[in-house]
Amino acid sequence: MDWMTQVKSELDLAEEARKTRNEGRARVCARRAAGHIIGEYFHRREISPISPSAYARLKTLRELADISAQVRDTCDHFLMRITPNYTLPIDVDLIAEARWLAQELLGDIIE
Repeated sequence: MDWMTQVKSELDLAEEARKTRNEGRARVCARRAAGHIIGEYFHRREISPISPSAYARLKTLRELADISAQVRDTCDHFLMRITPNYTLPIDVDLIAEARWLAQELLGDIIE
């Protein structure tokens, strides 16, 4: 399965989870979508393979010297720990941020 199909699948799952008020599942799916996007970004830039883990890819991306502050902040949102109430400590839409990341890093718009 190519990266775009994987991203769309994860984002579809995230949207479904959100519709059923399962925001935790929506965050997990959005994070996995971001991991696939970053994997494709690394592939296009010929950055040596790293872990298939979305978490590891986010951490690696945020440490690259030529990454914008906005991309770094977006990575931080995906890496943020949830509160004891199982919510993020800030108001952010990770599904929208995954779509933005695809456009920012790859120039691809994901509907």
